[in-house]
Amino acid sequence: MNQYDVMVIGGGPGGYVAAIRAAQLGFKTACVEMRGSLGGTCLNVGCIPSKALLDSSEHFHQATHKFKNHGIEVSKVSLDLPAMMKRKDDVVTSLTQGIEGLFKKNQVDYLLGKGSIPKPGQVEVQGKEGTEVFEVKHTILATGSVPAELPFAQINEKDIVSSTGALSFDNVPDELIVIGGGAIGLELGSVWMRLGSKVTVVEFLDRIAPTMDSQISRDLKRVLGKQGMKFHLKTKVNEISRKSGKLHVKAEDKKGKPVELVADKVLVSIGRKPFHEGLGLKEIGVEVDQRGFVVVDKHFQTNVAGIYAIGDLIGGAMLAHKAEDEGIALAEMLANKAGHINYDVIPGIIYTWPEAASVGKSEEDLKRDSVPYRSGQFSFRASARARCMDEVDGFVKILAHKDTDRILGVHIVGPRASDLIAEAVVAMEYKASSEDIARIIHAHPTLAEPMKEAAMDVEKRAIHS
Repeated sequence: MNQYDVMVIGGGPGGYVAAIRAAQLGFKTACVEMRGSLGGTCLNVGCIPSKALLDSSEHFHQATHKFKNHGIEVSKVSLDLPAMMKRKDDVVTSLTQGIEGLFKKNQVDYLLGKGSIPKPGQVEVQGKEGTEVFEVKHTILATGSVPAELPFAQINEKDIVSSTGALSFDNVPDELIVIGGGAIGLELGSVWMRLGSKVTVVEFLDRIAPTMDSQISRDLKRVLGKQGMKFHLKTKVNEISRKSGKLHVKAEDKKGKPVELVADKVLVSIGRKPFHEGLGLKEIGVEVDQRGFVVVDKHFQTNVAGIYAIGDLIGGAMLAHKAEDEGIALAEMLANKAGHINYDVIPGIIYTWPEAASVGKSEEDLKRDSVPYRSGQFSFRASARARCMDEVDGFVKILAHKDTDRILGVHIVGPRASDLIAEAVVAMEYKASSEDIARIIHAHPTLAEPMKEAAMDVEKRAIHS
């Protein structure tokens, strides 16, 4: 019987990173993946293909709406959707094959098949050529999550779709209804809106991007609304039916007033749920909570010795970068090193345009917890670089403790917010104050300058506002 020190079940961002790090640390390591390509949801039908389409659709939008502002006249711009989809698929293929290359480089065995745990200390892999059982010292569960569904509307990935189906439409729908105003819904809604769809977002809560600072939510809604996206907030969807080739969505607002919408496609993006079907967790006694998340301790170990879990399986922020860092930390802990995760500084990003990014506490969090704070803010409208780019929507907001000036949260809506937030993450990891950022020289003209100005504004000494 083959033996491994570490076997990872699941080849997504958490799983493949954990496998590589374990191998680097000297463990004989294998990774089991049943999809047929590595990278998990993120790389195959999530983060990467959606960002490829977001970039392509933004280029199309720029060409049709904003080039003329730069003195560029384009006589005719047409959409070649199959070519756009092929480019998206090529990006995914190149990256998934890249992970296979990393496995070979780091001597990680890639086992194609469905993994399960017949008993602690063993992993069974069902592949095309049969079933094999391995003796394993450390088993890491990294099987991720799947889209949550509405009880009255089955996702078929044709007209009622999850994010997976929304990445592969054959044509641009005339009208698209997005149920759920979180990151996935807003991003994919943006893709198809830019390409010509009339997009309506239906959100049960009172704002989009509900996990972010409320000011981010308001400004993002304003900007997306200006681009053409429509919203029904505080609205509950009750029924989706088909009639005359269209989807009819029946909903009601908070006051009980009926809302009826008609569309060609409906994207259901109401969140994700942990996926551990077929692993055999119940049979071997691994504890799972009421929401389906695997329960682990601070070392990512389940209640069954030798079995660990990371990523979407254990809850918290369902983000690829969180899963990756958990995979690295766990591998290092298994090697008796000090694996580190600071859950207070995990950045969250919405890749619309402009982008939205946050790290740390929101104003609502601080008010709820009665934490004294000061706020500094700077608009991209006053940024020289943003003016040059003709991208002036949005702002940077820094929240700092009133007494110590330690940065508690940073929130951005604006161009390249996804890249700008990294400075805030580093600052908060090292417990920086707003004055620290304010005194750091930021190159001029850059999009990073609003971060410095917002930090200066905490003490109401911003220069350019």
